[in-house]
Amino acid sequence: MSERHPDPMPLRTRDTVTILTGTVLWAIALAVVLLVVRPPDPRPAWVCVVGIGLGLFGLWYVRRRDARMREAAPADEVAGSEPRRP
Repeated sequence: MSERHPDPMPLRTRDTVTILTGTVLWAIALAVVLLVVRPPDPRPAWVCVVGIGLGLFGLWYVRRRDARMREAAPADEVAGSEPRRP
C-alpha cells in the first residue's frame, strides 16, 4: 500500500463578503417582490425575509468563528501543533 499524503491546508476565503453579497441580494429581491410584483400570497416575501435572516445569522457565525481562529493561532504557533481546521 502507498503512503497517505497529508491533507492540504484549507483555502483562505472571504466568507463575510460572500454572505453579505447574498444577504443584499435577498434584500433586493424582497424590495422587488413588495414593490413590483405585489403577489396576493405572502409566501414569496417570507422566503426573502428568511433569506435575509439566514444571511445575518451566517455573518454572525462566520465572524465569531474567525475571531476564535485568530485567538487560537498564536497558541498553535507556540505549541508547534498543526493549524486548526474549521
